[in-house]
Parts: sequence; C-alpha cells; structure tokens
Amino acid sequence: MNPYILKRLISAVPVLLGISVIVFAIMALIPGDPATAILGSYATPENVAALNEDLGLDKPLVQQYFIWLGNMLQGDFGRSFALNRPVLDEVLERFNATLILAGTSFVLCSILGIIAGVVSAANQYGWADKAITFVVLLGISIPSFFLGMMMILTFAVNLRWFPASGMWPIYGSRDIWALIDHLAMPALALSVVATGVIARLSRSAMLEVLRQDFIRTARAKGVHERGVIWRHALRAAMVSIIPVLGVQAGFVLSGAVYIEVVFQWPGLGRMLVDAILRRDILLVQGGVVFVAACYVFFNIVVDVAQSYLDPRIKT
Repeated sequence: MNPYILKRLISAVPVLLGISVIVFAIMALIPGDPATAILGSYATPENVAALNEDLGLDKPLVQQYFIWLGNMLQGDFGRSFALNRPVLDEVLERFNATLILAGTSFVLCSILGIIAGVVSAANQYGWADKAITFVVLLGISIPSFFLGMMMILTFAVNLRWFPASGMWPIYGSRDIWALIDHLAMPALALSVVATGVIARLSRSAMLEVLRQDFIRTARAKGVHERGVIWRHALRAAMVSIIPVLGVQAGFVLSGAVYIEVVFQWPGLGRMLVDAILRRDILLVQGGVVFVAACYVFFNIVVDVAQSYLDPRIKT
C-alpha cells in the first residue's frame, strides 16, 4: 500500500474514536429515559427497570461506551428498539437512498460549480462574470430547505411538473425515469449552495493560475485560448479545487438530512430524525458514526487524489 495512503488511514482512527465519544456523550445527555419512551403506556417502574437491565442501560456510562464500541468494532451496531432489526441493516438500506440523492447533488454541484468558476475567471469583470457572480451569491444566500419548499410549491403544487415527495411513485413502475422524476427537485435544492461555493473558489483558483508564467508561455506559443483555459489552467487549478470538492461532499451528505425531511426522501437523514424523536439511541449512534466515517473516507480520497496531482503534498 502507498505509504501516504496508509498514513492517512492511520490518522483517521483517532478522528473516528473522537467522533464516537462525542456522539455517545451527546446521546447520554439528552433528557428522558429511553426505556420509558420504548414502553410507552406500559412504562411501570418495574418494566422500566427490567428493560434498562436488558439493554445494559443500568451500567455506568463508561462501561456502556466500551461495550458499545467493542460491539461496533466487531460489526455489531446493536439492535433498533423501535424497528426491532439490526441497526447496521437499517443504516445500509437507508444509505442507498441517501447515496443516490447526495451523489447526484455532488455531481451536479461539482460540474456546474467548476464550469461557472472557469467561465467567470476567463471573462473577469465582463458581463458573464457579473451574471455568474450575482447568481452564485443569490444561491449561497438561500437556505436549501427554504428553496426546497418553494420548489415544491411552484413545480409540484402549481405547475405539477414533478412529484412533491418520495423516492418512488405510489402506483406505477419503478424504473429509472420514475426515479429521475422524483430526484430532480431534491437533488437540485441540495446542490445549490455547494455549487455557489465551488464556483466562487474555482474562480479564485483559476484567476491565480491565469497569472502564472506558464500560461503566458502557452499563449506566446500560439495555443488556442480554449486550450489554455480548459487544458492548462484548469488542470493546474484542480490542485486547489479538489479540497473544496471534498469539503462540499461532506456538506452535501450532511445537508441531505433536512432535504430528506422536506421531500420525504427515505434516506439516512429522515431515519435519524425519526430515531431521535423515538429516542432510539443505538440507531442514532450507529447512523451518525456511519455518516462520520463516510465523511472521513471522502476526505481521505480527496487527499489522495490531490497528492497525485501535486506530488509535493506527499512530503
């Protein structure tokens, strides 16, 4: 294995351990008794005490943490109280829906953001630069959940172009076109802010590269301006753009929580909200740790990709 990749993987271990401690501590500080929430009307003192003993909630917090961590390292994330199924099975099932939504949004914001940034930098202070800057600032300023609600009101309720919620139609075939139909609005709403951030930073990176000597040399040799912009300048600017993409990948993944609630998308975000309301501690802990692990993995992939573009990073 590449030493740099091994080094990044080892450095991720204390990060994940720290996340697990924080998640466990936050869930332990939430007021209320999980056993009482699970039992509902059957929450007599005897039943609550018996359930706490069965779930191991009567043990000291430190002991509870190490039991939970040890089980998790063996692939056992526990069992959901409310759903009565393994946490990992539920998380992986919901992650498929979140991956479709977040993945589509990430591809959209990456392509649109980089293109907007390159065009803006290539036409600095021109009408295209001013128009893109205005649209980008407008997109960054609008919260994604508010934009999602306005899109539902406009395109689903009034114009009836797209379905208002869900991942699949209640009736009819579940093919790729039905998925795209349901995916269009939530993916676009989720990608707007990230697109603006990527566009702004891509513009800055491109402007810095366009001032370099090798760009002037390429122009002096008669290379077409499009070739200078898209082949030479963009490739050099990607060293600065790739870390931004990694950060925005995490932003899109975390932002999927409220977009899934707005559009009733059956992913991890909606699962976590429902689990918090039900006080399903193990499901919340497992879901948050899984999302955090994905975020750390994205950052490792970004660092490795950046190291291949700029070998100096490995040192």
